[in-house]
Amino acid sequence: MVSEAKRVDVEIGGKQISLETGALAKQANGAVLVTSGETVVLVTATAAPEPKAGAGFLPLTVDYRARTYAAGRIPGGFFKREGKARDGEILTSRLIDRSIRPLFPEGFTHEIQITAIVLSTDQENDPDILGMIGASAALWVSNIPFNGPIGVARIGRKDGQLVVNPSGPDAEEGGLDIVVAGSKDALLMVEGGATEEPESGILEAFELAQKEIQQLCAAQEKLAQGLRKETMPWTPPEIPEDLKKGVDQVARAAVKDAVRIAEKSARDKKVAEIKKVLKEKLLPAFPGSEAQIQHELDEILYVEARALILDEKRRSDGRGYQDIRPLSSRVGVLPRTHGSALFTRGQTQALATTTLGTPSDMQIMDELEGEYKERFLFHYNFPGFSTGEPKMDRGPGRREIGHGALAKRALYPMLPSEDEFPYTIRIVSDILESNGSSSMASVCGGLLSLYDAGVPVKKPVAGIAMGLVKEGPKVAILTDIMGLEDHLGDMDFKVAGTPDGVNGIQMDIKIAGISINLLKEALEHARVARLKILDHMKQTLADPRAELSPHAPRMIRVMIPVDKIGALIGPGGKNIRRIIEETGAEVEVEDDGSVYISSIDALSVERAQAQVEGLTAEAEVGKIYKGKVTRIMGIGVFVEIMPGKEGLVRMSQLSDHFVEKAEDEVKEGQEIEVKVLEVDMQGRINLSRKAVLKPGSENEPTPGGGGGFRGGGRGGPGGFRGGAGGRFGGSGDRSRGRR
Repeated sequence: MVSEAKRVDVEIGGKQISLETGALAKQANGAVLVTSGETVVLVTATAAPEPKAGAGFLPLTVDYRARTYAAGRIPGGFFKREGKARDGEILTSRLIDRSIRPLFPEGFTHEIQITAIVLSTDQENDPDILGMIGASAALWVSNIPFNGPIGVARIGRKDGQLVVNPSGPDAEEGGLDIVVAGSKDALLMVEGGATEEPESGILEAFELAQKEIQQLCAAQEKLAQGLRKETMPWTPPEIPEDLKKGVDQVARAAVKDAVRIAEKSARDKKVAEIKKVLKEKLLPAFPGSEAQIQHELDEILYVEARALILDEKRRSDGRGYQDIRPLSSRVGVLPRTHGSALFTRGQTQALATTTLGTPSDMQIMDELEGEYKERFLFHYNFPGFSTGEPKMDRGPGRREIGHGALAKRALYPMLPSEDEFPYTIRIVSDILESNGSSSMASVCGGLLSLYDAGVPVKKPVAGIAMGLVKEGPKVAILTDIMGLEDHLGDMDFKVAGTPDGVNGIQMDIKIAGISINLLKEALEHARVARLKILDHMKQTLADPRAELSPHAPRMIRVMIPVDKIGALIGPGGKNIRRIIEETGAEVEVEDDGSVYISSIDALSVERAQAQVEGLTAEAEVGKIYKGKVTRIMGIGVFVEIMPGKEGLVRMSQLSDHFVEKAEDEVKEGQEIEVKVLEVDMQGRINLSRKAVLKPGSENEPTPGGGGGFRGGGRGGPGGFRGGAGGRFGGSGDRSRGRR
């Protein structure tokens, strides 16, 4: 590194971003400290001095890590230190990798590691964007060969207007969040989500990002002036010309035939046979050249597959540029799941299931900003058998986490609100067969499984992957790319959304950039294809099912006053345990007063709801309740009008005629209708049965009886407020004396 510190400032989206090098991590090939507000990220770039033996691709590793001290927090857990990367860190690492990977020279096989460490965060300026900028800057001031620099901008929407690098709340509430990376002249990577953003709005976001990217590139060039070291010496791997000619003579014609085979496994088998023949014929003359033979075979495959598309205007499976592979979909394929769907596009097949749970099933996310609960989960699995390979299942890798996040982003805006549908929702997409665009198959299958589960989704969602093959002026934009076109093409552009707009978008390229005009054309083709897929899905299941699966829990959400939470739970949890035991339902109470009641049995939910409301609701004056007589006393009868809430029906209010003994009128356990006359300052409830039997009579003297509403006469029954040591009052004389 350099011996002197140098700093360059640039204003992006109305906020200053500072790039500083030369003060920290000076033994790395390149290191840059990126600051915006009080968010600080250190990014380093290191490279091995020698190429990695046997590497057939660029051995690039990116690690983005956010230290919890950056937010003034101590990590949770037993060890109280950071462990494996969180999902958010993995997704940001992928963003950095995808942005810079196309810009390393072909044939460079030295191991490269980019490390980005979040040192401080103010919750206003996104550290992920600073980390991406820092990765480019660290490479640009280093001696690592890199055809940069690049800039990065997050585009959001505030008050209907596009904004650059919005602050935290604005980024979440504007309905648009797209990260764009690019060089001065072209775009390199796109990742983002929206809520039915029209294609025109996406293009406007690209154009705005491009302007800010140019400023960031200029700032990095200024930073590197006078500091950038001479590029480290390296030589691309040399292959003997005789070996090249030998591979070409043996393989060229056979490869031309192979790339015209429509079925993936048959094509792969043909290529494997070609490889076997090459080794048999060439290894005796060129011992130890397996890697070189494979490299040359890959080159021929690359050239012939692209020539088929650009020169013959056809694809390996015979489709035209904008044709979609055959579609097939079914729902309800698994008997005990809450919702299931099988979606097939060509040789790509996704089995998607939806499971509904209670709030206790929410995932607790421990991110740099702190802990929060995630109600919607989308898990993508890619087993080896989906491509016909034996592969150990070691859990989800970075690719699986990234694909799941994209599918989740596409579906999330169309989910019902928690108030409308309080369930925790988990979708799992198991890829059973893969030949390109399995993440978009997961979106389509996931939507159908939600429909099958009866989740009231606002609008249907589908996705499609677009591709690009470009050689000079020759350009082919491909709809619904398969694996070969993804591997040998120049772009993988995934677009998912509803009939009315885009919800999720992701673009990766393998060339040094793509113009906005080409992306405009690709977006329009994607829109047309998306509508065709949505039409197909509509024929399978047009709307969400009206009823949930019989195997799904029935759940309701009841809001209670926060000051009633204690009354619901009871001392030591006595009340809530009683409700659970008596009804068989699960009851979960949140700090905001939300009470979630769930059970497989709908009747259990109703019974538990009644008890919850009874313990927390207030008796309404003037309302008629049906209650059970719990006690009979000389002054009247006690009636439970709600679980745990009793009121007193005085003798004078027990009937529309004179009652000498309460037992002559009602019995314990009998259900009667009563009207609430009063709730006093102490919460005691005064009831009247007479007002139900003869409306409006509650203030009339009972024939042959005592006084009216407020208390008995000298010889009549006592009033509500007095009593000989009892809560609700005793005889008339004592009642009068108490007052």
